[in-house]
Amino acid sequence: MYEWFKLFHLAAGVIWLGGMSLLVWVLRPVVISRMAPPERLVLMTDVLSRFFLFVWISILLLLISGFWMLSVSDMQLAPRGWHAMSILGLAMCAVFAHIWFAPFKRLKNAVALSDWPAAGRALAQIHPFVLTNLCLGWIAVAAVLVWR
Repeated sequence: MYEWFKLFHLAAGVIWLGGMSLLVWVLRPVVISRMAPPERLVLMTDVLSRFFLFVWISILLLLISGFWMLSVSDMQLAPRGWHAMSILGLAMCAVFAHIWFAPFKRLKNAVALSDWPAAGRALAQIHPFVLTNLCLGWIAVAAVLVWR
């Protein structure tokens, strides 16, 4: 049973980190270089709406599987990397909640009103938070693999 929880945990992490990597390193630069602001902002809003649904599902899976795996182990004997991953993962959840409830909400509202300057500002505010979560996620992966 432990292996199934670990599989779900890893799959959710791969989806979240992989999605952020794709957005930051591939999609965003291409969209910025090839599309005018109205089309770019509509596309990015649609892409983020779809991706963020998967992030919420990933967060749910990560929290359930992570807490379950921690609950069946002796926390005093658990590797320090597990503790670091837990703290970093909760920080990532908080950062994502901020993205969702603040700049992403502003982005969706601005795009719905065709207020392109406001939409551009909101999308620009999302980027550093995604970069933060991308870094935190890779630090969490490194902590689990290296810090025993």
